[in-house]
Amino acid sequence: MRSSYKGKYQVKNSSKYKGNLKMITFRSSWELKFLKWCDENPDVISFSSEEIVIPYLSPMDNQYHRYFVDFWVKFKNGQQILIEIKPDTQTKPPKIPKKINESYMESLMTWEKNNAKWRAAMEYAKKNDMIFKVWTEKSLGKLGIKI
Repeated sequence: MRSSYKGKYQVKNSSKYKGNLKMITFRSSWELKFLKWCDENPDVISFSSEEIVIPYLSPMDNQYHRYFVDFWVKFKNGQQILIEIKPDTQTKPPKIPKKINESYMESLMTWEKNNAKWRAAMEYAKKNDMIFKVWTEKSLGKLGIKI
């Protein structure tokens, strides 16, 4: 997943989108493909991108920050899912190298920060009768989205 791949998405089925139609931003090719999937999927009755904001306590500075969840999706069966899209490698703690270096420390901080966000999202989802999931290239592949 290239983090430099970003842009604005133009919804085809605007009645399905819940939020500001002019501010739909994708931050990776995977997010773009997922937006298209939501837009075109007849089982998706509503969706949004970065419209749900959840406060979380950062372990880096012990301060509250805002987590913009990648997606909210509501399906025909009534199920609502909050979805974060990440590469599979970012869903696991980094492997400890033989020699601790700056790259490892950055990966560890990202891992800790993401975990704090995801814990807050799980709590939010539970309180709002939703499910929170982190989807990877494997999850997207199961939906038929080619990565």
